[in-house]
Amino acid sequence: MRQFLTVSALAFALAACGDKTAAPAGETASAPAVAAPAGQNWVDVVAATPEGGFRMGNPDARVKLVEFASLTCPHCREFHEAASATLKSKYIASGNVSYEFRNFVLNGPDFAATVLARCQGAGPFFGLLDNFFADQAGWTEPFGRIGKADQEALGKMPEEQAIARMAELGGLADYVKLRGIPRAKFDQCLADPAQMKAINDLRNQAVNELKLTGTPSFIINGTVQEGVYTWADLEPKLQTALR
Repeated sequence: MRQFLTVSALAFALAACGDKTAAPAGETASAPAVAAPAGQNWVDVVAATPEGGFRMGNPDARVKLVEFASLTCPHCREFHEAASATLKSKYIASGNVSYEFRNFVLNGPDFAATVLARCQGAGPFFGLLDNFFADQAGWTEPFGRIGKADQEALGKMPEEQAIARMAELGGLADYVKLRGIPRAKFDQCLADPAQMKAINDLRNQAVNELKLTGTPSFIINGTVQEGVYTWADLEPKLQTALR
């Protein structure tokens, strides 16, 4: 993992992702809607999972969708742009589909942003996820301007120090401050070894246990969806699972 961070962080490129109209809430395919807890919408029901991700929706949904994705992956951003509204309003809100996001970090900037998104807990996580994807080109751009001397210094630091310093050099402190994360919380999150371990554990899970080779990758009811990278690929799979 240390080799992954140093090489990928210093040779950061957005293209490194690996392989490659909202509908009304209610019924999904042939499945009747499941009522959410009183006063709630299933989209607002979020929780951390034992597997290390964050889940949105009915924990007992018939169809359990898991996505492994990177915050710096353009294909992941494109998936979220295409899928988010319909996935939430048509599928998750029906109570028939739950959606779990698990971070699959690909490089140092991704790692730094992932720490900051996950450190806030399940409540704010999905809003921050939306921000990082929507603003991907803007918040990643400063990392490409990190100078050679700083790059060399990063390569000599322990992992935790390198990620924190990279976040600083990339301007993430100012970016997340505008999204409700003050400087003290920024520093606290990036100094937390438990956050680093959780992210490394997720990457090991993706690579070593599930044998995933790129982002985004999807799992439906425990089965990895081979060759599925877009919403156009994924939605028919959800429809089939709901029959």
